[in-house]
Amino acid sequence: MAGKTDRTNASLPMPDYAQLLLDVKERVRAAQYAALKAVNRELVGLYWDIGRMIVERQEGATWGKAIVQQLAGDLQCEFPGIGGFSASNLWRMKSFFESYQSIEKLAPLVREIAWSHNIVIMERCQESLEREFYIRMTRKFGWSKNVLIHQIENQSYEKSLLGQNNFAQALTPELRAQAKLAVKDEYTFDFLELGEKHSERELERALIAKIEDFLRAMGGMFAFMGSQYRLEVDQREYFIDLLLFHRHLRCLIAIDLKIGEFQPEFIGKMQFYLTALDMQVRQKEENPSIGIILCKDKSRTIVEYALRDARKPMGVATYQIRKKLPKALQGQLPSPEEIVHLLEGIEE
Repeated sequence: MAGKTDRTNASLPMPDYAQLLLDVKERVRAAQYAALKAVNRELVGLYWDIGRMIVERQEGATWGKAIVQQLAGDLQCEFPGIGGFSASNLWRMKSFFESYQSIEKLAPLVREIAWSHNIVIMERCQESLEREFYIRMTRKFGWSKNVLIHQIENQSYEKSLLGQNNFAQALTPELRAQAKLAVKDEYTFDFLELGEKHSERELERALIAKIEDFLRAMGGMFAFMGSQYRLEVDQREYFIDLLLFHRHLRCLIAIDLKIGEFQPEFIGKMQFYLTALDMQVRQKEENPSIGIILCKDKSRTIVEYALRDARKPMGVATYQIRKKLPKALQGQLPSPEEIVHLLEGIEE
């Protein structure tokens, strides 16, 4: 009888158990992530201190490469189970400290990303504002090392700063900086097997066929919602080429594909799409939908005029399907003060 009672009790549903399990799992994952962050912070802090000690000992001394080589060998003998003490890595620690010691704002930030990411940024980026951009973006979006390299190679820093949009007048201050960083001035779809001449439908199908590569090229924070996304207004059908969702902005992203040059009338069509999305699809907890008009080419002046009085938030970007020689974008960037203001908008 007792055994029968035990089996009966075991099969009874426990109220709110599913939510309890979910809460516990989330707490465990949060603790694991916090532990990993703490370990990484200590590791980068250790490398910072080693770099500092090497720099301080070298001041006024005539140390050569042999000293660092000897230090590397002695540390490897003393700590045989711990990696990271090669001579090349010790030189990186020295350069790491020298690069950031005088920049008070970056010194604490570098401890928030992995050592391998720090090395990529330090060795591939020269300007302090560019380094700050990639450090903050890596910390915020959790970029892997390969994604970070891809972003640097595709000049995400320059393309984010040069983006043409109306976010200043169409979005709240809390969303402006995040949206500006989410919508670039140009995208590279070098994974597509398309010739220079192609239709909008061919471009759309090619992007859908390589959806993971496409989302990565867009910035890695997008989720795919659909292609030829159907809207019905007053018993008429309308179709958005691509509909995405940005996980950090928490808003729908409508993409209109154009294989030619930007035309001012594209703005009115996108405003219509965004209004319909906000009224019919957008959830209460979501932010206003954003549009991206993706063209093969554009006149920056015409885009500026077309966006000036647009009410719905949108940006106009270009795309290319072949990697080209890097553009001379440095001279076109905003002033350092404007860049600093934008970077300060990248929150945790």
